[in-house]
Amino acid sequence: MIPTTPMTPMTPLPLSVVDAEEITTLDDSTAPTTPDGSSSFSPNLRPQDDSSYRSVNSLSTAPFGAAAAAPAVRNVCCVGAGFVGGPTAAVIALHNPHICVTVVDRDEKRIRRWNSKHPPIYEPGLNDILRIARDGSRGCVFNDGPTNHGGSDAIRCETVSPDDRGGRCEGQKRASINSVAARLPNLVFTTDVAKCVSEADVVLIAVNTPTKRRGNGAGSATDMAAFEAVTALVAQHASPGAIIVEKSTVPCRTAQLVQDTLALYRPGVHFEVLSNPEFLAAGTAINDLLHADRILIGSNNTASGNRAAAALASVYASWIPAARIITTNLFSSELAKLVANSMLAQRISSINSIAAVCDATGADVDEVARAVGADPRIGSKFLKAGIGFGGSCLKKDVLSLAYLAETLVLPEVARYWLAVVEMNEFARNRLVSRVLQCLNNTLAGKKVTVLGFAFKKDTNDTRESPALDIIRALEKEGPEEIAVYDPLCTPTQMAEEIGHFAGPGVLRSNGGPVAVYADAYAACQGSDAVLITTEFDEFKNRPVEADGGAGNLEELPPNQNSALDAEDHLSRLNPIPLCDKDCPECQREHLNASTVSYYGTGNDDEHARKARLDWTRIYYHMKRPHWVLDGRGVLDIATMEHVGFRVESVGRRSRLTKSSSPGNHKCW
Repeated sequence: MIPTTPMTPMTPLPLSVVDAEEITTLDDSTAPTTPDGSSSFSPNLRPQDDSSYRSVNSLSTAPFGAAAAAPAVRNVCCVGAGFVGGPTAAVIALHNPHICVTVVDRDEKRIRRWNSKHPPIYEPGLNDILRIARDGSRGCVFNDGPTNHGGSDAIRCETVSPDDRGGRCEGQKRASINSVAARLPNLVFTTDVAKCVSEADVVLIAVNTPTKRRGNGAGSATDMAAFEAVTALVAQHASPGAIIVEKSTVPCRTAQLVQDTLALYRPGVHFEVLSNPEFLAAGTAINDLLHADRILIGSNNTASGNRAAAALASVYASWIPAARIITTNLFSSELAKLVANSMLAQRISSINSIAAVCDATGADVDEVARAVGADPRIGSKFLKAGIGFGGSCLKKDVLSLAYLAETLVLPEVARYWLAVVEMNEFARNRLVSRVLQCLNNTLAGKKVTVLGFAFKKDTNDTRESPALDIIRALEKEGPEEIAVYDPLCTPTQMAEEIGHFAGPGVLRSNGGPVAVYADAYAACQGSDAVLITTEFDEFKNRPVEADGGAGNLEELPPNQNSALDAEDHLSRLNPIPLCDKDCPECQREHLNASTVSYYGTGNDDEHARKARLDWTRIYYHMKRPHWVLDGRGVLDIATMEHVGFRVESVGRRSRLTKSSSPGNHKCW
């Protein structure tokens, strides 16, 4: 296992590795700079004359006038090893091999998993990046020119003679010779918070900020306990002049709290505070980081504030075009994050409200969404009707925005945004009501299967998952069994979370009806109704679409020493860190080896996990009349009905109901 001690700053890699086209010098900027001896100039951020130094000398979207010269960043520390901190730090390290990136968290179990082959979160492409940035890689030479037989054979040449510049090998025709230098690891996960913070030029605060559950503002205000604790810790240990960055989603004007805390613990010591909110979606986080549509940086409109913003921008500029790096003032950046998520949630609730109208009138929500989305002023994204949004962000941020409006004595604004959350809950409740109506208003003696436990596909994140509310509501109806299956969540994880959310008494192991499965077919066997609550591709009955993966990771240029090769055809990856003998994840894999489980087929083999379910097989092992309730709109209804299923889908009319009068259908 990789040691959990912070790395010392690494020697910058050669210019060819860092991409010379983006490198500029201080002379390229005419913006005022902070004198070397001032309290606002960090000794860790003094300009360097080596070839890996970068600066952002032109931010066209910056509102502050002349751009600021960017000091060199050598060491980045991310406090918080969760869904935001881990992937963000990994991609920063991948694209900045000259920067030492440390991720710190006091949760020893979580850090241990980050340092193993069992990361605590699943994101497509994340493991590939960890193999390069965390473990390092060996140098290699390969050919990439035309071949007689194409494919990956072009990289099979292990040695190239200096006299054979044509690169003839195994049937190749004049292939060009390329080399990728060895790379030292520059991403470290550790529990030594104080040491890593003290060595960092830039400190990212990426801790959880959930909704308060008790006290003033419970149910809507943001719980800032963890954020405040980390801010106090950073204030005590940060190096003078370090840049402190809000990465967590926080209420507007939190930057003032950070500045006040820094002044309280370190009077007379200057720090710059920036806001750099994340815009990541679970399941596509790596793609969102690699191909970000914008990087938002908020700072104070001062010379030192502009320099701090430019320093952080230079980190992102190693792979993000400068035109996508937007600078604002601190409070605008904080508020923009809340507004962005709230408007996305608003669109989902809006289309779900229209889905209810479609059910009552006989219209098809997909056709309505297609027609409305064709308007360029509206667009087609986030107009997919279903059972509502989940996850840790959308609901929390809508509630936070509503609470902010209340504190500003804007009750009309607060009510407007609270209605978005109410419509989301309405969408979840409708599905449970339809299940009851389809099954003659009783679940006694019946089995219901829930396919999908994570709140969205391609993630094992279950926070605010609609499935949790649906399972709890179904359990109250007294069914014989509620079977739960998810391609990425393990049975142990699902059982723990269901027990925590609905009470341990609901689990089959404690005499309750809820049973978790590692196999989808076993979960569906003997079921009276199957509910699809997560839009996993595995549940579709359409042909397999082209999988874009995590943003075409293989297209990363070799000259940045970051080309990824998941199957390691180039033999450049170092061995995966070994786990301790008592590793619980390895023990769980061993116990599940005899079953078709996530750890047996999915975690290390995404292609196997993408296999579609055989719905014909499911049909022959279900009870009549073979009800399937598609809460995510992933099924082709006509194909399912051809097999013999009776299908109900949110806002979509099945063939069996097209001749019925609007609003009179039994289930809708």
